[in-house]
Amino acid sequence: MATASTPAPRRKGAQSVLTVEDGWWLSPRLRRIVAGGPGYATIAGNDFTDAYTKLYFAHPGTGLTPPYDFFELRRTLPAEQLPSMRTYTIRRFDPTSGQLTIDFVVHGDEGIAGPWAAAAEKGDTLVLAGIGGGYTPDPAADWHLLAGDDAAIPAIASALEAMPPDARGVAVIEVDGDDDHLALAAPPGIGVEWLHRNGAHAGTTTLLHDAVREITWHSGHVQVFAHGERGAMKSLRPYLMTERGLDRSHLSLSAYWAYGRAEDAFQAEKREPIGQIFDQTGDAGR
Repeated sequence: MATASTPAPRRKGAQSVLTVEDGWWLSPRLRRIVAGGPGYATIAGNDFTDAYTKLYFAHPGTGLTPPYDFFELRRTLPAEQLPSMRTYTIRRFDPTSGQLTIDFVVHGDEGIAGPWAAAAEKGDTLVLAGIGGGYTPDPAADWHLLAGDDAAIPAIASALEAMPPDARGVAVIEVDGDDDHLALAAPPGIGVEWLHRNGAHAGTTTLLHDAVREITWHSGHVQVFAHGERGAMKSLRPYLMTERGLDRSHLSLSAYWAYGRAEDAFQAEKREPIGQIFDQTGDAGR
């Protein structure tokens, strides 16, 4: 993804400045970063399994020190030198240790956050602002359907861990290949199916759409969590809502990213028809 800046909060107090305390590779394309320090006390977490935050990355050579005063920086720096914002799922809050965990998808040198995570070392700074979210598995659901690509793995993993032991359903996850499989802590009644792109670029296949349509549809109340590339999510909406007749209240359907779009363009397009998952109502996602 191209580097780009996105408007950010003007108040310094809205930002939490953490220190990287550990990091390791979960797979060839997914790196876990654990950060903490005194700044953790300023974070207001939540119980959503798709909790997310905005991360800010200063551009190399600017020498900026967080928290960032964007009001002042806009007066003194060109737009391309402002810290860039990226949205990421928080894999885990740990108030006991004062740490949070974020899993980053890394596609080589592509983008901003991925390369940062690949090179991150103990003592590096991680700046975040705000915690959002909107989905938690409903223990009253008769069965669950979870679907997503690499970017949705942290939220799907958190959801599986939060489900009761007797939960039933299926999770379908699109990745590149066998090396990307993770040992997810799913209840015995939740099957996990991995879909392989086999070298195709993420966001360019119909794997996820096709797999969801082929899932055996059980009776009873289903709760659906489907998050990932925008085109795939838009293709699933008519199947889930029209063909299967699901009510919005039973469906968490959102785009985490869009093929060929940096995050600033992706976020801006949410106000336009091309970026909306739900017709006329806009995309209620992160």
